[in-house]
This record gives sequence, C-alpha cells and structure tokens, in this order.
Amino acid sequence: MEIDFQNDVVPILTRQGCNQGACHGKARGQGGFQLSLLGFDADFDFDAITKQARGRRVFPAAADRSLLLAKPAGRIPHGGGLRLPADSAEYAVIRNWIRQGMPRRAPEAPALEAVSVTPDSVVLAWGQQQALRVTARYDDGSTRDVTHLALFQSNEAPIAAVDESGLLTAGSITGSTAVMARFMGRIAVCDVLIPRPEPVPDEEYDRLPVRNFIDELVWQRLKQLHITPSERCSDFVFLRRVTIDLCGRIPTPEEVDAFLTDDRPDKRARLVDRLLDEPDFADHWAGKWMDLLRPNPYRVGIKAVLNYDHWIRRRFHERMPWDQFVRELIGARGSTFRNGAVTLYRDRRTPEEITTLVSQLFLGVRLECARCHHHPFEKWGQDDFYHFAAYFGRIGRKGTGLSPPISGSEEFIFTGTAGRVTHPVTGQVMEPRPLWGTLPEPGDRDPRDVLADWITSPDNPLFAQVMANRVWADLMGRGLVEPVDDFRATNPATNQPLLEALGRHFRDVGFSLAELIRTITASHVYQLSSLPNERNLADTRNYSRHYRHRLRAEVLLDAVTAVTGVPRRFDAMPPGATAKQIWTHRTPSLFLDTFGRPDANQDPPCERTKDLAVVQTLHLMNSEQIIRDIHDDASTAARLAASDRDAAGVARDLYRRIYARNPTEEETALVAEVLNAPDVSRREAIEDLMWAMINTPEFIFQD
Repeated sequence: MEIDFQNDVVPILTRQGCNQGACHGKARGQGGFQLSLLGFDADFDFDAITKQARGRRVFPAAADRSLLLAKPAGRIPHGGGLRLPADSAEYAVIRNWIRQGMPRRAPEAPALEAVSVTPDSVVLAWGQQQALRVTARYDDGSTRDVTHLALFQSNEAPIAAVDESGLLTAGSITGSTAVMARFMGRIAVCDVLIPRPEPVPDEEYDRLPVRNFIDELVWQRLKQLHITPSERCSDFVFLRRVTIDLCGRIPTPEEVDAFLTDDRPDKRARLVDRLLDEPDFADHWAGKWMDLLRPNPYRVGIKAVLNYDHWIRRRFHERMPWDQFVRELIGARGSTFRNGAVTLYRDRRTPEEITTLVSQLFLGVRLECARCHHHPFEKWGQDDFYHFAAYFGRIGRKGTGLSPPISGSEEFIFTGTAGRVTHPVTGQVMEPRPLWGTLPEPGDRDPRDVLADWITSPDNPLFAQVMANRVWADLMGRGLVEPVDDFRATNPATNQPLLEALGRHFRDVGFSLAELIRTITASHVYQLSSLPNERNLADTRNYSRHYRHRLRAEVLLDAVTAVTGVPRRFDAMPPGATAKQIWTHRTPSLFLDTFGRPDANQDPPCERTKDLAVVQTLHLMNSEQIIRDIHDDASTAARLAASDRDAAGVARDLYRRIYARNPTEEETALVAEVLNAPDVSRREAIEDLMWAMINTPEFIFQD
C-alpha cells in the first residue's frame, strides 16, 4: 500500500510530539529542524523533511539510516529521546514512505472530513473507567479507527483523567468536564459527568420552586449530579446582593428599613424593577464594557477616550438594545471628536488587531492563535482568520494618526474604495467571509456593516449566548463558559441547555440587557443562599448555591465612601462623581489599583484582577485616606456621635449602613460594650467600630 504523507505520516509526527510547541513545532524549530505546529501546514512539513538540510533527513536508498528515523529510534543522540522504537508500527509506516520515494500525496488519497469520538458523552461512577474510540471520516466515504494516532486531553484531570490510549478514569470529585480527542487538526469532544455516589429521591427535586426556565434547567443538572441546592437567601442578603449586582452600590439605611419592613409577597420583584430604572444601573454596566473597550488615553488621545466613554455610557443610559449597540460600534464612521465610537478604529490600526477584538468580544471566539497557525484547540486556521479580517480591509483614516504620549489630534474614520487583506503565507488576497455560514458579497456596502448584520442576526445563536454568559457570570459569580469569552468545543458550558435557553431569551426580549437581568434575578437559583449543605459543599460551577465574590474595585470604593459619608474627589471628574463614573483608568487611585482595576497600559480587552491579595487586606487596615475619612468632622461617625441615639440606635445605623441588615442581640450588646468602655470617647468608639466593620469579609464580599 502506498503511504500518503498527509494522512499517514503527519499524524504519527503529531502523536509522538515531534511538531508540538516544546519540540520542532516551536516558532524557530529545534536543532535546526522546524515543523508546523501540530501539523497544520503539511506542505511546509513535507518541504522541511524532504528538501531542507540538503535532503539529509531522508535517505531512500537506506531508509533506516534517515535522520527522520535514526534520531527518534534512539540510534543516534536525540534531544527528544526515544519516540519511535524500531519495532513499532509507526516506525514501519515512515520507513515504507521513505522507501517509496517520499510521495507528497498517494494516488487518489482521500481528504479528511471529520473526526468523531465514541462515546461522545458518558456518566461514570467514582473510579470507573471508559475507553474512548476515535474515528476519522474521509471524503470518499471511508472511515478509519485513529485512536492510536489521536491526542487526548482532559480539561480537568481531577474530575476525569485520560491517558494517551484514550482510557478515561473518573476521579472522586463530583462534576463535569470535557475530554478532547484531536486528529489532524480536527477535534471531537466527549462530555463526562461524574455524579455523587449517593442517589437522591426524585421527590426532593420535584419540591423545588420553579419560577422560570432557569430554575428548571439548573434543577435538571443538579438531579443528574445528585446534588441538592441550598436554601433561599434571607431578605437582607437579597437586598444587598441585587443592589450591588444591578447598580454597583450598597443599599442605604433607608432602603434597608423600607425593604425589611415590606410584607408584600412580590417585594423582591418590585425592588429589581426600581433598581433597573436607576441611573446607577447604566453607569455600573457601562463600566463593565469600558473595561473591555477603553484604550490608553496617552496612546489615542485624551479627548478621543473621553468621547468614547461618553458614547458608551449614553447608550447604556438610553437602554439601547445590545444588537444595535454592536452594529453602531462595528460600523462606526466619522470624527474622533464627534463620534466616540470611532475611537475603536483609532486604537486598533490594522485589520488583524480589529479581528481579534471583535471576534472575542461579540462571538466569544479567540482567533489570536489562528493568526499564525491552526488553533491547537479549535477548528480555526489562518484562512478563517484572514477571511474574517478582510471585512476590515477598507477602513480609511484621515488625520495625523497617533503620536504618543499626546495623540491630541482629530482623526476621521471612513470607508475607503480600496483596501485588501492578504494571507501572510500564500500572499493570496482574501475575500471577506464569515467564520461560519455564508454572506453575500458586500458590493457597494461597507463590509463592516455586512459583518455587523451577520454577527447580530437573530439566526446567530452565539452572539446572544456570549452576552448572556457575560451577564450570567456577573450576577452568579461564574460564567456557564469560563473564561467568558472563550467559546469552543473543547471548553463546553457547564450547562449547555441553560446557555442556549438564556441566549434565546435574550434574543426574544429584543436584546434588552435589563430584561435579561430581570429574568435571571427573578429565578430561585439567583436567590439561593451562599451557605452550603452537605451535598453541595464541593460544587463550584453548577449553581447549587450562590458563589460569593469580592466587590468590584469601584463598587468597594463607593461603598467605603457611602459608609464614611465623606465624598472622594477624582482627577478630571466633577465634584460628587463616583468611582464607577471615572472615564479613564489613568485617574490616580491607589485604592482602585490595589483592588484590581485594569492596568491602563494593557491592551484591551483586559479582564480586571479578581484575585484576593494580602496587599488588599493591608490597604483596608492601614489606608491613611480611609482613616482620615472616618475621622473627618463631617463623617458619619461624627454625626452619629453627636446624635442622641442610644447604643441600640447606633448599632442599628451602623449595621444597616455597612451590612444592609439589622444587628443581632449579641451584636447590639457588643456595640454597647464598646460605647461604654472606659477612657474612650463616644466618637472614638464609633470610629473604631466603623473601621473594624469595613475590614470584615461581610463588607468586602458580595454574598
């Protein structure tokens, strides 16, 4: 049988790791020998093996003496060690190929069409094993078992590990994961579910409240995993949670009193309705997108960034539908001094830069890898990348361009009559083409408008799902897909039916952010307590309880300001502005930097730091600014000290203001003890209480 280089030889090199990033697949190869990463460019690999190094890598007259075989077989020194034992079937395939004269393609060799894995989903008990089988399907209708040539990888080995032969082994952790099987640039995924060993009676799930489709789909997932959810959260927890989530602020003492004394059965829904109408809602959610879109003002110009911020905030205050927002942004034209949206194209200067931003933000597809080679964990290749980039090939610019660190000039963005994107390897002029499906030629239309229509089309489920996933992550503490902008077959959602349902709902409500949030907050799942039970203690991704997380930097700073009662002043902002209204991360703030706001020098889109750090604790404990605010004569502590409230009244005010709840009897007694301590003034005691409460997890974290 004649050996085909592409179908028979390249898979062996991939399976043995020869063309991986740690070996000859790295950017400059290894030992003077370079292969394309994971075999994405068979033509390049063929030339490297048969033509480079004056043909010394292969020797048809004595195939076993070829460097391509002698080194991996261990007959001469090889940095990669023993890869192809001389008695292996893989060694024999390559030897026969060399003996046959190293043909590039065998006559009538079929082309690979798809790869499948069997089973494609499996439920395993703790410690149970399951063998996977990988099948390649070719364009001539033939199939081939390529399990021995496939690469396997588990997203989370502690849940389910996989060895090089495709043998799955379940761990002793309840959850789900995806196991990837890769062959010749094609990927198939097996979804693995590991439930708890003890079953739960169906009646327990039948009794759970179902307020909307979210509850129904989450309960179904928990039932599969034998996990039971926590109890419903208390009123004061819900009040603080939803106020922070929707408006980026903590409740006022008056709001706490009104909500806790309200006995109407629909008071939670009424609260959500009121919060969605607040200006704080728009500023808070606009700020999340400014993180992803805001450029460095010292690069693109201060006025351009200010206009950009204004454009985004105005759209959120107008409650503009999300699809319209995206269409206006992608198709932006005009002056950076008059249309803030065009700042996107002032910052991103090439079609390649714009492509990675647009695909990641609005489609959840990370194309950066495909810019240089085939994506190692996805189906995208260089052709896909540059066809997509061609939609931005006709962007024209008029003005002086960038001149960091000032860049103060005006620039105009328009649609040019010419402009093209070429493939960096072949030099081919790339025509605009979407990542999937088909679109008509742009003709006289701006190609960006054609692309924007395709991205935001109701028939494109990924557009709605990506935004729904971002909102879900903000409200629930974790996305159904994590990272939230990395949608791919090898990174499946923890609850795919729920993700699809949220996307459909978002589309059906006209891409209204407020309506999507209203639906999520109305669910029983959103209103679960964060306190675990014995069956969901280890659950961190199936929403059997609420996941606590630290307050966003701006929210925490505004919360400190609300507690102390002393307004902060920010450079380049009017008096009375809050931290979440700041238009650039260049505004100095040690507090915001400490708590993880994005670095102004980073290249957007950049997620802010959510990690906890000792420096954050030290800052809250030792910040001179916080101490000055607490001790200020106009502070809340000073006003409380001058009031005629008794210890119980002081305790009630502090706990409502800081924790959005009433104090317990023990906490009231503690406040009284501190207030009545000898040699401590009433004001000093209240200041100490306030400072201590600000430093507690109950204040710093959203429950």
